[in-house]
Amino acid sequence: MASILVLGGGMGGLSTAMLLARDGHEVTVLERDPAPPPASGDDAWDTWERKGINQFRMIHFFLPRFREIAEAELPEAVEALDADGVLRYNPIALAPESVTGGFRDGDERFEALTGRRPMVEAAFARTAAATPNLTIRRGVAVKGLLTGESLLEGVPHVVGVVTDSGDEIQADLVVDATGRRSPLPSLLDAIGAVAPEEEMEDSGFVYYGRHFRSHDGAQPPAFGPLLQHYDSISVLTLPADNGTWGMGIVASSQDAPLRAVRDVEVWERVITSYPLLAHWLDGDPITDIQIMAKIEDRHRSFVVDGRPVATGVAAIADSWACTNPSVGRGATIGLIHAQALRDLVRDQGVDDPVAFATAWHDITVERVEPLYRDTLWFDRHRLGEIDAQIAGVPYETEDPGWAIAKALPAAGGSDPELLRASVEIIALFSRAIDVLARPGVLEKVIAVAKTPQEPTPGPSRAELVELVGAAG
Repeated sequence: MASILVLGGGMGGLSTAMLLARDGHEVTVLERDPAPPPASGDDAWDTWERKGINQFRMIHFFLPRFREIAEAELPEAVEALDADGVLRYNPIALAPESVTGGFRDGDERFEALTGRRPMVEAAFARTAAATPNLTIRRGVAVKGLLTGESLLEGVPHVVGVVTDSGDEIQADLVVDATGRRSPLPSLLDAIGAVAPEEEMEDSGFVYYGRHFRSHDGAQPPAFGPLLQHYDSISVLTLPADNGTWGMGIVASSQDAPLRAVRDVEVWERVITSYPLLAHWLDGDPITDIQIMAKIEDRHRSFVVDGRPVATGVAAIADSWACTNPSVGRGATIGLIHAQALRDLVRDQGVDDPVAFATAWHDITVERVEPLYRDTLWFDRHRLGEIDAQIAGVPYETEDPGWAIAKALPAAGGSDPELLRASVEIIALFSRAIDVLARPGVLEKVIAVAKTPQEPTPGPSRAELVELVGAAG
């Protein structure tokens, strides 16, 4: 069995650590933030400080595939979530039978296990702390990587870390799960490694989110998907644990008039103007407007020109790649990535660090990178569409896939099979390219794409600008 260090005690790091420890490896998590998880989800929401995670109290949703993997691989964490009041939410079960054709065998897989981020992470953290073979050290920051004898000419080999206090901790494998702000490239540079190949740009989106709690513990009914796209904004309505939910306005970061929605009165006036969304305000607000901006789309490859930049170290989840979080894929992709790492360690071991580094790159490209690329593709088109609507011109693209991507959810409103196909993609069970390759699916969606659709009710771009101006 291997000795493994996991840097970062967020969702990705905790999931990775528990999966590896359950296989018998000796795992240590080093987390920079000092505070341990509170005893309950509500206490975590009220008091837990996680300064290392800038989106910690932003609105969140955990997809059905997250639930599926967690129930199969981390049942103790799921038990802790259920005990804390996690929400089990199935959009097929809640939709009218006239739309779904009735609940069927197999529809149970569309159930999500979701809640506010502090609540979910606290349950995972308490479970991790009780997991055999797993040690969590909080309040420990890493300032450097330890190196041993190089196993490949010109490629440093990592054998552990140096903490801020000067402690040296050795390991057979160091896993970086420190998230969007990962310092791994600078740590690698300090030991003479070739820089990883990096793609990075501002996603172009900004979030204006707020949380609510119901008067009676119930969730507002959803009159449409949880992410609804309008002329120049999108709106998220995300049910959560213990009678709470989050709402978020997603806008272009370049949309100057919409910056007025950082004001509570303006934000509420905008939400009220959308008939399918206004009832989500029928609760007690438990936060002011929370803003998340300067969101980076970033991807790092740690194999350059066929050679790993270092051995003995692996980046996972947001430390490897991260995108705009509006489609709620981050935690699920992170858990898929953690499962892939566990599988590689289980099947191959870490005794050949060069082979391991190459295999980790390959399995990441095969299993996880397509999900990142799909997300980026959708975001680029959606931002282009928003920018065109702001400019008052049609959005034009030579990519026929965009019209298909928009038509599939619309087709689901009148075809139960296409509804399930759409939810299957949203839930991260399948990629759109694979769903559309099934017999008859693409033909049905193309027919819908060619048919003019009634716009979802709400203000036009001009009316929205006037609304926020009048509200301000």
